[in-house]
Amino acid sequence: MLSPSPVILRLAGRTINRRFLQSLLFVIGVALGVAVVIAIDVANGSASRAFSLSTASVAGEATHQVVGGPAGLPTDIFRQIRVDLGVRESAPVIEEYVRAGGNTEGELGQPLRLLGVDIFSEAPFRGYLNNIAVSEDNPGEDAFNAITDFLARPGSVIISGTLADRLGLAAGDSMTLRTGTRAVEVQIVGLIRASDGVSEQAIDDLVLSDIATAQEVVGRPDAITRVDLILPEATADATLEQIRTILPQGARAGAISENNTTLDQMTAAFNLNLQALSLLALVVGVFLIYNTVTFSVVQRRPVIGILRSLGATRRQIFSLILSEALLLGLIGTILGLGLGLIFGRASVRVVAQTINDLFFTVNVQRVSVEPITLLKGAAVGLFASLGAAVIPSLDATRTPPAGTMRRSDQESATRRLVPLITVAAVTLNIIGLLLLQLPTNSLYISFGALFCIVVGSAFFTPVVLIGAMRLFTPITERLFGVLGRMAPRAVARSLSRTSVAVAALTVAVSVIVGVSVMIASFRNTVAAWLGETLGGDIYISPPLLTANRATVDVDPSVVDVVASVEGVRLVSTSRDVSVTALDYPNIDSSPNLPPVNLQAADFDIATDRRFAWLNVPPEFADYRAALEGGKVIVTEPFAFRRGITPEANTITLLTDNGPQTFEVVGVYYDYSTDQGKVFMYRTTYQQFYDDPYISSLAAYVEEGADINTVINTLRTDALSGYDLLVQSNRDLRSGVFVVFDNAFAITIALRLLATVVAFIGILSALLSLQLENTRQYGVMRATGMTPRQLWNFTLLQTGLMGTVAGALALPIGLALALVLLYVINVRSFGWTMDFYPVPEEFVQAFAVAVIAALLAGVYPALRLTRLITARALRSE
Repeated sequence: MLSPSPVILRLAGRTINRRFLQSLLFVIGVALGVAVVIAIDVANGSASRAFSLSTASVAGEATHQVVGGPAGLPTDIFRQIRVDLGVRESAPVIEEYVRAGGNTEGELGQPLRLLGVDIFSEAPFRGYLNNIAVSEDNPGEDAFNAITDFLARPGSVIISGTLADRLGLAAGDSMTLRTGTRAVEVQIVGLIRASDGVSEQAIDDLVLSDIATAQEVVGRPDAITRVDLILPEATADATLEQIRTILPQGARAGAISENNTTLDQMTAAFNLNLQALSLLALVVGVFLIYNTVTFSVVQRRPVIGILRSLGATRRQIFSLILSEALLLGLIGTILGLGLGLIFGRASVRVVAQTINDLFFTVNVQRVSVEPITLLKGAAVGLFASLGAAVIPSLDATRTPPAGTMRRSDQESATRRLVPLITVAAVTLNIIGLLLLQLPTNSLYISFGALFCIVVGSAFFTPVVLIGAMRLFTPITERLFGVLGRMAPRAVARSLSRTSVAVAALTVAVSVIVGVSVMIASFRNTVAAWLGETLGGDIYISPPLLTANRATVDVDPSVVDVVASVEGVRLVSTSRDVSVTALDYPNIDSSPNLPPVNLQAADFDIATDRRFAWLNVPPEFADYRAALEGGKVIVTEPFAFRRGITPEANTITLLTDNGPQTFEVVGVYYDYSTDQGKVFMYRTTYQQFYDDPYISSLAAYVEEGADINTVINTLRTDALSGYDLLVQSNRDLRSGVFVVFDNAFAITIALRLLATVVAFIGILSALLSLQLENTRQYGVMRATGMTPRQLWNFTLLQTGLMGTVAGALALPIGLALALVLLYVINVRSFGWTMDFYPVPEEFVQAFAVAVIAALLAGVYPALRLTRLITARALRSE
């Protein structure tokens, strides 16, 4: 970049001071664009860091793990590893999510991590027991007593100090831990006090117990979750091979880093989608920056002409305009960084809730801001400011000194560029369409194509604006008389200014249309899917059960309890577990995929399950008969991520009886998890897995029975002692849409921010037009135009600009929605959604464009009504 001289910098500073309002609009545009990018990065980063800290706090210094199947590991495995194989740095662990209940108050619904450990094996792995506090009077003696009680007294736990503060608990108090059908009262014998804020966040939801207490809470007296290992790198492979020789079928041993990688990939597409939407808001901001810099050049044509006549070089003029953009961009970027941190704090809760609902449990207590996030935001802001200012800066250098003082030259030049801009629009759209045809699942290419289509379509604005003003003139003339003839001409004659403002509003409104139609289509698709798949009348499940944290064990005796309730006709159980697929993640095309979500049900409760493809062997009457025969079906996202087709239709799972290969007879549509799942009948599951537990139940009521009476009986009588959630079919559907709305809450905020930036663009354009045409307005007033007529004249122009922006945004938004539905969502999550055109969304978006433009015109119109005629006539 050119280095401006001190004189150029002084001129730039004076211009900024003299045009403070316009400079302020420039700064706000940059600030909002940067703020959105920073906010999304902060929200995603904070959630990821919170999960990483939580995972690291549980794993401690472990380098490898031995993990069991759905039933866990036999307790004796730890003895064999430590004693028989001599792996001294090993520790048994029980890890489970529980809920606090009983006599406590506060965040009873928040999942807590129960960590059961062996105190004699813990020292090399986790240092929790070194930071125990009970009281401040005798910290050493009290800590010793706490550890003694922890070891010797049954039912003792140690919890984090922050958790105790939130729940209003202290050492010596008791609390009830609930998981599924079990409720166990434990006593708090000590608190873990973290040494710093990072450690405090990492253990915020931790409940520490010994192995025996944890086994009692989870109801598995002879099982552990895993064995943690610290293995030297040089001998790790050999030791793992020894361990594998003694492991039961279904257990696996490997590096602990594999789990973290797979969890990162689970949220990669979600994070990328949010970042892409934030960049769309920045695109709108770039239009605003370009608009502002262009206006600044046009308004100072006389000054630029004088400077050129006095000997200023093209390079100096270029440096002058670009320096102003750099100064304002720097101010806007700094402001945007601050706003981004504020927006980020507000966004963290929304993003974290979505991750909790869709992926895994994350407890975000602190906002984490990485230096790379700030550097990224600063780079984006400065690059956008300078990039948008380059063309106006070059334009200011290309006209001879005499020409720079004729403002009509700018409009003539813009008119000559209209064919070139239109060709660029067609070219960008063709590039976008070609990119969409590439046989790839890359989201970067997909979003690149989307940006080409959106930006390229916005380049149609000048030619559309010219044609629209010609079409509108007869109509507005008939409706508004002379003003109706003047307003369209004024918009068309100021094309260099109005077209950019209209383009910015068009992009913003097209984003509203595209995202709104996508959300509406998704909502309607999910509603139809729920109607087809939720065949039960009543659903019973633990409150902690979610799509990707299906580890809660429910005692199967609950089935008899539910079946005995008067009015219940039939009960179907479901078991949801995570298992290992041996085919994956060890294939090159899909590395590090998460474990398989496996659902085993007594029978398929779907009333009308829809399939992407179905290939039932001829010996079976239908897919249900194939399921009874030991076959499986998988969801569309699962097939998409793991390359399952009618030809490649097998999957090998690691079971308690060793590796087993299952034939996939169909791929069905499902929207419960973007990682997908495998569905089999429970009779098949029990052949290969030693797991008696269930995860949820679906109950069918007898004909004529009152469903509300049955639900009330289950809640208050039959299941009153269990930690189970009883919901009707209708309530379950409503809960699904609560999760759905939470997932899309952040996109709604991004749409609003894009609209605000576009609103500022319209306001900037009108103020600049007013400043440039001050003499013209003075002549109008001198020849008899009233202040009210000037008011109407201004609002009529803005109304026309908003109408064109809204009309142009509708087809662009429709194209955006189709790309989001049929390309982005499929490549991101593997979901195929039906297209549901919702007329209300198009009408609302069009109304937003018109209303935003009219509101932006209020202040400039109000300024015109206060115009002093004599001063306006002397303005040139």
